[in-house]
Amino acid sequence: MEKSWLLAFTLFLHVIPREAAFGVSGGVGLGIGNAATLPPHHLGLLLQSLNSAYAALQSWKSAITDDPLKVLDTWVGSDVCAYKGVFCADPQDDEPGPVVVGIDLNHANLQGTLVKEISVLTDMSLLHLNSNRFSGTLPDTFRDLISLQELDLSNNHFSGPFPTVTLYIPNLMYLDLRFNSFSGPIPEDVFNKKLDAIFLNNNQFDSQIPQNLGNSPASVINLANNKLSGNIPSSFGLMSSKVKEILFLNNQLTGCIPQGVGLFTEMQVLDVSYNSLMGHLPDTISCLNQIEVLNLAHNKLSGQVPELVCSLKSLANLTVAYNFFSGLSQDCAKLFFRNVGFDFSLNCIPGRDMQRPQPECSVIPGGGLSCLRIPSPQPLICGSLAETLEANLSPSSP
Repeated sequence: MEKSWLLAFTLFLHVIPREAAFGVSGGVGLGIGNAATLPPHHLGLLLQSLNSAYAALQSWKSAITDDPLKVLDTWVGSDVCAYKGVFCADPQDDEPGPVVVGIDLNHANLQGTLVKEISVLTDMSLLHLNSNRFSGTLPDTFRDLISLQELDLSNNHFSGPFPTVTLYIPNLMYLDLRFNSFSGPIPEDVFNKKLDAIFLNNNQFDSQIPQNLGNSPASVINLANNKLSGNIPSSFGLMSSKVKEILFLNNQLTGCIPQGVGLFTEMQVLDVSYNSLMGHLPDTISCLNQIEVLNLAHNKLSGQVPELVCSLKSLANLTVAYNFFSGLSQDCAKLFFRNVGFDFSLNCIPGRDMQRPQPECSVIPGGGLSCLRIPSPQPLICGSLAETLEANLSPSSP
């Protein structure tokens, strides 16, 4: 479900000047070629930049304790642009080049730590370290990576609290921390930052989801497979409607699915499975006109699976299994003829196969739970949903 990312490809197209030559190293060898023809001032800046990059990468190399694929065997000599996984280009301004604009060591299986000296690579726009064995935490100096737009630290051994230094990287757009051992709460500022993709899944994050979740302009938010508890914030959806995929699955969430879910009119994937959510489905789910995958399985939801949900035109897969639903609308039966994947097993639906034993259905979980519902005798009008929700969530006048 990961959103395709074009920055790396765009960078690749711009990273190789005509005179660049590929070698077996996998980097881009530029050298300093005609450096002697540069004005003395520019030549000095060029040498200073290359020397700083060389010192930084050598410092990092010394902190890597295992390199089974011999990736760093190419990290020798002063021409850092020939190092495997290091990419260079001429800078955008009038300063002399080349400069390091990207490091991609995905799947290198390196073991070690990150060092503060990496922060001198201020022209670097992407740092991809997926599928290695890096451990420890991120140096505070990473806030100096003023050009960094993509940071992928996924599938490593990083630990400790959320690396708040990432929130101070000014131009960061893509943050991928999944499959590590980060723990503790997720800070509110994650959802205030102008990130387009937030991958925090498969860590040990706990506590509640910050109430400002809806502030995020991200198109993809993945919080799955953590230890998050409490309710999905009631303001869910009120501030942004651009998210296309949001995954809460396999946490410890309780309470209701908020009415604000209907404001995510561009949502394509919503997965809240394997939690302890209760109550009836909000009618506002029927406003998710672009939803393709809706997974509500393994919760404690009850009531009827509404006609408005089953009639969503873009649905490709609807899963409500392992809940306490007591009925299906006629439109739900039509899903099979539409070739939509539909799993309603192990609920409490009379006359249907593969349901819960009757004793389990005698007491519905969350029977006393009060979920906010829009009080209106009129049919739900999705276009006016935001105003209605804001009115109902606003504090009452004294």
